[in-house]
Amino acid sequence: MKYNMIVLVKQVPDTQNITGDAMTPEGTVNRAKLPAIFNPEDLNALEEALKIKDKYGGKVTVITMGPPRAAEILRESLFKGADDVILLSDKIFAGADTLATSYALSLAVKKVGEFDIILCGRQAIDGDTAQVGPQTAEKLGVNQVSYVDKIIDIKDKKITIERSIEGGYEEVAATLPVLLTVTDEANDPRPSAAKKVLAFKRAMTPLEAQSNDDDYVNAGEKNSNVIIKLWGHEDLGAAPEQCGLAGSPTMVKEIESVVLEARDFKNIDKSKDGIESLIRELMTEHIIG
Repeated sequence: MKYNMIVLVKQVPDTQNITGDAMTPEGTVNRAKLPAIFNPEDLNALEEALKIKDKYGGKVTVITMGPPRAAEILRESLFKGADDVILLSDKIFAGADTLATSYALSLAVKKVGEFDIILCGRQAIDGDTAQVGPQTAEKLGVNQVSYVDKIIDIKDKKITIERSIEGGYEEVAATLPVLLTVTDEANDPRPSAAKKVLAFKRAMTPLEAQSNDDDYVNAGEKNSNVIIKLWGHEDLGAAPEQCGLAGSPTMVKEIESVVLEARDFKNIDKSKDGIESLIRELMTEHIIG
């Protein structure tokens, strides 16, 4: 049985390389100062979708919401094996928190049509909320399983999954359609395929084609490179008051810049007595039990 899959991905700033230059005076991240990358766990989600397609057949559609440059990760998705890619980009979407983001994504999923499995990363490294996936499932009214690290089996309309829990793992089953949030333990994402890079390296949105003189075509001629769909809030039938900043009830109350400084240190003698002394001290301070 073939399965239709939708993968929700995000382009994020590389927060692993934050320096003082990448921070604003208010203590927030200046995204323009950081390279934009494919959210790591979203790559794991895409890989799981491609593995399902390889084993059972079906179609993989990738959706992202972001500025025009987010088309970069959609091209990367095509290089890896995605069948269809969609960019949600609109000034009205700007400033969205998880509630407004999941609202737009849920409408996009509905516009795509029938699906069996939605996959997304457990969380994005720029926010670490792990809320968008579950909120999207709630808005769609479908089953959800979070912290997925292994898909054991899919049979007809039932999927069996291993998920991470505190202190171990548990096996659960759910009926389709279902939304899964995938961890980085699930797989090792495949590299881009050379043939697909050659085929899709010039893939673009209609907006990119309009802004690039090299990609203009003769009047009446269709540009075969314009294969990244571009949807705005009107295409989704989204209410502006539920999008972007207007639809985001989350507010930052206070920002504090934390600077880690070296404090007191102690040299431990490299001997049995020194190690035993350290252990006793750690137990006294209830650092270890």
